[in-house]
Amino acid sequence: MSDGPLLSPEEVTRIREGIAATVLAAPEGLADSLEHDPAGYLRLVDATRVGAEETSRLLREAVQGARAAGHSWDTVGRVLGVSRQAAQQRFADKGANAAAAHPAGPGPDGPERRVLTPLTAFNEMAALAEAGREGWHLVGYGALYHEVEASGQPWEHCRVTLAAGGRHRRMESEGWIPVGAGWFPWRYYKRPLAHPQDR
Repeated sequence: MSDGPLLSPEEVTRIREGIAATVLAAPEGLADSLEHDPAGYLRLVDATRVGAEETSRLLREAVQGARAAGHSWDTVGRVLGVSRQAAQQRFADKGANAAAAHPAGPGPDGPERRVLTPLTAFNEMAALAEAGREGWHLVGYGALYHEVEASGQPWEHCRVTLAAGGRHRRMESEGWIPVGAGWFPWRYYKRPLAHPQDR
């Protein structure tokens, strides 16, 4: 990794403008209301709060993704402009390790569950493909792990970036089932394989 900035000034500007445009455009009529309605500014505060919470969540997930891709806390800290210790204290996902060690099962009478760990961004899909062939399907995930549940049929799994837009709707129309809300930058899908030739 180079010691210089990873994004060009133009890329930084596009990201900033994109976030501002989204905050202004998502609430119906917000931008127009700012010309004449004092309450519009309270809606702007609320929309900006939601945007800030979402970007904070995305940053946490991006850091966990970088760690899952093999980057050190020192490297992550340099990108964030903080020390290794500060990055680790702020972003270490203590909850994921606990969840991976003790998955929340469906109850004593439900299907068996297991956790695939440790996983990285580079081996998780191969692990899910193998589990799917053996009749396990994805039910939960986090940094460095996936939780799968036993079933009586094979499954296929895929991931697409959250930026894929209309592709998500098309996939759902093709029988893909979204799993959770996504783990930035990915959204995960599963689909049962009904016939041996689908394997």
